[in-house]
Amino acid sequence: MNAFTNVQIINGPNGEPVYVVIPYATYMQTQSRQRDDCVPHQVVGLIADHGWTAARAWREYLGLTQQQVAERIGISQPAYAQQEAGLRPRKSTREKIAAALGIAPGMLEL
Repeated sequence: MNAFTNVQIINGPNGEPVYVVIPYATYMQTQSRQRDDCVPHQVVGLIADHGWTAARAWREYLGLTQQQVAERIGISQPAYAQQEAGLRPRKSTREKIAAALGIAPGMLEL
């Protein structure tokens, strides 16, 4: 059970709860969980509008260059460009790209 124990409830003028204050660390945990299973609409839009792979859409959405992602993975930019263009890269490749982008590997399986 993940019950919050360190919360503050702020009531409005009518006595009804309006806000809940939680510790920042708890808030950040909830945000990281959301990042693991929610693909932003903008990423889906880039895939649909431009016909890009999920890897490219995520890279563009995050404002990264191919060179930056390649450096994070430890490969050359041309090698990364080939991986990014592949429609179904291997699982190990998806995991490396996802780690470089800071997302869950499953988010590249669109």
